[in-house]
Amino acid sequence: MSVEIKNLKKVAQRILKAIKKKERIILYSDSDLDGTAALIVLKETIKNLGGNISAIYFPDRETEGYGITEKGLNFLKKFSPCLLISLDLGIGNFKEVKLAKKLKFEVIIIDHHEILDKIPEAEIVVDPKQEGDKYPFKEFATVGIIFKLSEILLKDKMTDLMRRNFLELTAMATIADMMPQKEENKIFIEEGVKTLENSFRPGIKTFFEMDLFEDFPNFERKLSKIISILNVRDVEQGNPASYRVLTSFSSEESGKIIKKLLEKNEFRREGITNIVKEIEEGILLETSPIIFEGSCDWDFALISAAASIICHRYQKSTFLFKKLEKESIGTIRASSGINSVTLMKKCSKYLLTYGGHPAASGFRLKNENLEKFKECLIKQLK
Repeated sequence: MSVEIKNLKKVAQRILKAIKKKERIILYSDSDLDGTAALIVLKETIKNLGGNISAIYFPDRETEGYGITEKGLNFLKKFSPCLLISLDLGIGNFKEVKLAKKLKFEVIIIDHHEILDKIPEAEIVVDPKQEGDKYPFKEFATVGIIFKLSEILLKDKMTDLMRRNFLELTAMATIADMMPQKEENKIFIEEGVKTLENSFRPGIKTFFEMDLFEDFPNFERKLSKIISILNVRDVEQGNPASYRVLTSFSSEESGKIIKKLLEKNEFRREGITNIVKEIEEGILLETSPIIFEGSCDWDFALISAAASIICHRYQKSTFLFKKLEKESIGTIRASSGINSVTLMKKCSKYLLTYGGHPAASGFRLKNENLEKFKECLIKQLK
C-alpha cells in the first residue's frame, strides 16, 4: 500500500460529503501567491464537482494579523454552520480554532508551515510536517498539497486541460514560495512551466501578450518578473491582486489589473530601496548577531523584500517590523543554519503569534515586549 500524506484522503471524503449534502463551504486563505493559487485550484475543483463555495476570505496581515483571525471569523459567522477550510495558514491558530468551533464552523486546516509543538483542535489537519505523517517528501508548498487533493477529488473527471492549468498555478506558487525544486516539486515545476506561455487562463496569457519581456534573455527571468508583479500588494473588496488576475475572465480585464500593478511595482522598488538605506545607516557600528529594526513609517508590504536584501548582504538573521499603535508585526529572513521558527519558539512568551518556514517567517507582539524579544533572541543565539 502506497504511503499518503496524513489525512489527505480524509479531507477528500469530507469535502465530497459536503458537496453531496449541499453544505456551505468557506475557503480561508493566505494572500500570498501560494495561498491564492491553492484557493483557486481547490475552488475550481469543488465547483467542477457541483459544490457550493459560500465565501472566500483573505485576512489582511497588517490590520488583523496572519492566519485565522477573530476579525475574519466574526465577518464569516453569518455563514455558519459550515465547513471552513483554511489554506496556507492555521497551523499556529490554537485559540482561533477554538473560537471557530464555538461559532459552529467545522475547521479543516491544510498547511505546510512548521509545527509549533502541537496542532490546533481542528476537525482534520493536513500538514506533511505533523507527527505521524509518514509521507517521505515534506517540502511542498500548500498549492502542491492542494493539487494532490484535487487529483483524489476529481479522479477521472480531471481533464488534461484542467490538469495542465492546475499545474501551471502549482509551478508558479511553488517557485514563488521558494520551496526546494526537487522530487515532486521538480515534477510540478517542469510540467507546469511547459505550458505557461500558451495558458488558456486569461490572467496568465495576458502577461505574455503584453510588451513586458523585451530585455529578458530567458524564460526564468520572465517567470520571475510575473511572480514579482503578482506579489505586489493591491487589495480590492478583500481580494488580493494575484487572485483577481488569475481568476479574470478576459485579457482586457486582467490587462487593466496588471498595468496598475506595474505602476505600483515602480513605487514598491523605490520604497524597498529607502527601507534598506535607512536600516544600513542605523547598523553601521552594530555588533549584534542579528539585525532587529522597525519603524511606524514603513509599508508592511515592503519589509519582507527589504529583510531578504539585508539578510543576504550582511549574512545575519534579519528581523524587521512595522510598529503600530500598540503592537508590531514583523518578518524574518534567517541566515544559513538558523531555523527562525525554532528560534522564536524559545522566545515565544513575548509573542502573540508567530510561525512560517525555517528560512522565512513572521511574528506579532506587543510593543512593550520588543526589547525583551530582541534580548531573548540574542541570548539564544549566543
